Amino acid sequence: MTIQGKVVAITGASSGIGEATARHLASLGAAVVLGARRTDRLDRLVGEIEASGGEAAATRVDVTEPGDLRSLVALAVERFGKLDVLVGNAGVSRIGPVADLDVDGWSAMVDVNVKGILHGIAAALPVFRRQGTGHLVTVVSTSGLKIVPTQAVYAGTKNAVRTLLEGLRQESTDGVLRTTSISPGYVRTELIDNAVDDPAVREQARRNMADLGIDPAAVARAIAFAIDQPEDVEIGDLTIRPTRQG
Repeated sequence: MTIQGKVVAITGASSGIGEATARHLASLGAAVVLGARRTDRLDRLVGEIEASGGEAAATRVDVTEPGDLRSLVALAVERFGKLDVLVGNAGVSRIGPVADLDVDGWSAMVDVNVKGILHGIAAALPVFRRQGTGHLVTVVSTSGLKIVPTQAVYAGTKNAVRTLLEGLRQESTDGVLRTTSISPGYVRTELIDNAVDDPAVREQARRNMADLGIDPAAVARAIAFAIDQPEDVEIGDLTIRPTRQG
């Protein structure tokens, strides 16, 4: 099996893990179809990939809108003739005790982190079934493996996706669909920027992440590893984190 020639759609592709994954897979010969809300960044990324000899396309995607995921999948099929992999990477985080009662933050995490994945499944699964093959990769988190204060709801959304994928896997043992959950630990991305409101706390979190976090390219390589397996091999779960993370 090889990544060369595969068509991979990626949500949350305008920065962080999504951007790194797009660049890495394109460098390995995949055609990447990118979705995110910040279209200026997407357009720049597509241009850079194409300038390096890769194949890429992009469309605006808000994963809370089912139609946007359908458009992403349709773009892959129309432009490149198929969709081999959907990487569900878009996510948001709000950090704080449950007692803070940040209902709006909770709703945002459920809408993006959980419903966003469901919308992707609804868009991609019919294509995978029609093709007779497909791979769903979701980016979850080590927050769901080691539960800590202030991350209860965020961890809950990530574990909901982990559970969802395991159920989908058990429903899909006919060899058509592969599922993979990638659990990154501390990664240097923009996720922390909107996770807390207090500027001092946010700045300290940024410093901690800059000191401890790994480069998003490390997660991109893990995603590529899962995709690059033979069709009869499924990497169900991968955890990737800094060696210094507790």
